Amino acid sequence: MNFVNQTLRMIEINRVLIRHGLDDLFYSLPKLKKFRFIYHLSPWNWKKKKPISRGEQIRLALEDLGPVFVKLGQMLSTRRDMLDEEIANELAKLQDNVPPFSTQLARKIIQTELERPINEIFKTFEDKPLASASIAQVHAAVLHSGESVVVKVVRPEIEDTIRHDIELMYLMAKVLQYSGNTGKRLRPVEVVEEYEKTIIDELDLLREAANAGQLRRNFKDSKDLYIPEVFWNHCAKKVIVMERIYGVPSGDIAQLNATATNMKRLAERGVEIFFTQVFTHNFFHADMHPGNIFVDITNPEDPTYIAVDFGIVGTLTPDDQRYLADNFHAFFNRDYKGVAEAHIASGWVPPDTNPNEFESAIRTVCEPIFQLPLKDISYGKLLLRLFQTARRFNMEVQPQLVLLQKTLLNIEGLGREVYPDLDLWQTAKPFLQRRVDQQFGFSSLLKAAKSEFPKLIEQSPYIPVMINEIVHHIHKQKLNQQSESQQLEQLRDEIKQNNKSVIITLTGATLLIVATLSSTALMPAMDSLSSNSWILGLSGISLILYSLLGR
Repeated sequence: MNFVNQTLRMIEINRVLIRHGLDDLFYSLPKLKKFRFIYHLSPWNWKKKKPISRGEQIRLALEDLGPVFVKLGQMLSTRRDMLDEEIANELAKLQDNVPPFSTQLARKIIQTELERPINEIFKTFEDKPLASASIAQVHAAVLHSGESVVVKVVRPEIEDTIRHDIELMYLMAKVLQYSGNTGKRLRPVEVVEEYEKTIIDELDLLREAANAGQLRRNFKDSKDLYIPEVFWNHCAKKVIVMERIYGVPSGDIAQLNATATNMKRLAERGVEIFFTQVFTHNFFHADMHPGNIFVDITNPEDPTYIAVDFGIVGTLTPDDQRYLADNFHAFFNRDYKGVAEAHIASGWVPPDTNPNEFESAIRTVCEPIFQLPLKDISYGKLLLRLFQTARRFNMEVQPQLVLLQKTLLNIEGLGREVYPDLDLWQTAKPFLQRRVDQQFGFSSLLKAAKSEFPKLIEQSPYIPVMINEIVHHIHKQKLNQQSESQQLEQLRDEIKQNNKSVIITLTGATLLIVATLSSTALMPAMDSLSSNSWILGLSGISLILYSLLGR
């Protein structure tokens, strides 16, 4: 980004901040407070409009700054461990809807990426997009083979726009980070780094296609979740072609009720999908907000979820899976000590954390919530409050856990919207129990044996040779030990035979050293010691050596 463009963009950012009353944040920085008089002297601050909340100010400013900042705000809305609740709730309202780009450009990108004319790829192609977002827009089409599909196309030059804005984000983040303790606590540079990775990954539609393929295999023949098919022959980095799905948006509660959809079953399935992805597949859709989730109501009594947009997925390490299961189990059983111990053992908080103090802090947060009826408890918010409490214990936020937290909040929010009496604990309990059985029960042994058996079969022809080599090695080592023992015994005998000559030599050498010292200028420096004491002392050392060697 050249200097002129960067300067113009920075001026535009400042103009937006001033318009939404956020310029006072700049003068609130500790190192700039002494210049706050400039804020009050600025003409645009002489007649302030009716004040609105800080969260709304930030949301409106991000919407004006464009799609890159909108997506940043959406990501920040999941970092409730770092933000005030009012700001986080306001950022969650950000909508990723932007005007579509021209169909001519969309056609050109498709033909360039797939290296074929549009009419060779599709039987029909709808110019009016079905949806338009900050990264890409979607068109409906029909393949020559007859399948109805959707064509997702990355916006032209969006990568340059993203990288330019991210450069400015890094600049602002560094200023904030060095502005005081609050800046350090928020770790803005790390936030921008995490955001950069997420949004750049979303630009590669081949990655999204691979994610969709993995999820489709995981939920093959499932009645809980349907993943549309990817048409790999028509995919490239900036274009992806997938099966077109038809369903009711999960947020359209009125239509779901109008069709007599079994809302209780639908809500429970949402929870089952979450725990299945996290604890069984260890591969979860991390962007399951209502805009990406639809409901197949072909059979209203047995509804199925349909997911789209697979740009963001998450995985956990086996340790994170285990500690997360332990945490959920401890939460649901109000075992605050177990929660504290799981956090310390996982490394999510420093190892020198006082477990009793941490347990007390967790109890303070959780106990009032558990006084509510079970149906009124939000375990997503409970998890967020725990993160907020752990902040003062220097809890290290893991990016994969942030994605998980976001997914849990989306799923629970969706479940409670379609069925307010959702009992998350009763729905989740079988999965957590199954996880414990898989980890510690007999089934875990069978699973381990099953996974290792092919390796054993593969190595079985070599087992006799390996056993022979082991026996030969042991025998050779035993012979070497016997040989070394014999050599040591022989050396001991030789030392005993030569003890007298050795001591005579040592004593002679001692007397020679003493005689030499007596005849040199060193002896005057040792007036306090007589030559006789030197001779007796060194002769005593020789006698000690003789007694040691003679044993």
